Amino acid sequence: MAEVATARRSRITPEREAELYEAVLDLLREVGYDALTMDAVAARTRSSKATLYRQWGGKAQLVVKAIRHTKPGKDLGEIDTGSLRGDFHALMERADDAEMEQNGALMRGLAMAMHANPDLHSEFRSQIIEPEVADFRIVLQRAVDRGEVRPDCPALDFVVHMMLGAFVTCAVLDDKPPTRAFLTSYIDAVVLPALGVPTH
Repeated sequence: MAEVATARRSRITPEREAELYEAVLDLLREVGYDALTMDAVAARTRSSKATLYRQWGGKAQLVVKAIRHTKPGKDLGEIDTGSLRGDFHALMERADDAEMEQNGALMRGLAMAMHANPDLHSEFRSQIIEPEVADFRIVLQRAVDRGEVRPDCPALDFVVHMMLGAFVTCAVLDDKPPTRAFLTSYIDAVVLPALGVPTH
């Protein structure tokens, strides 16, 4: 039985998987997490509900995998330009203003849903937040090793909070989504000075 399940699981091609994840995100934007059902995903993607459950286990796992799959390019930890400013700017260059607007709305909706759905919160934390934080730590440790940032710099523990804060508060304070230009300026004006890194 396990062999049959494995064989079936392996039948989903990378192209089909990408198409399925895109459909999940489209549905998520249309109806929100709470109203999203595996039946709707099955109908939208012409899949059987049994296949979806067998492949992903449940709605929370499927949604989080879809979000993780659509992250652009290399992980932050793989970016190494030789300077912290260069690494952060390279990260921003991968961003797209239209995508950030879409994803910002998506993330705000998911943040609300996480309060009421512990399984979503747990999945999101283990698959998205913890890997992202680990990647930031790699980049920051390289900056410490290069002598750009003091190892005892108190701001090291708050870099992720600063970056996430800039992303989230744009919609609240300015009533508009963040842009690549805004986040790049924010990095130079706030994040790097807090770490004692020159911006010129």
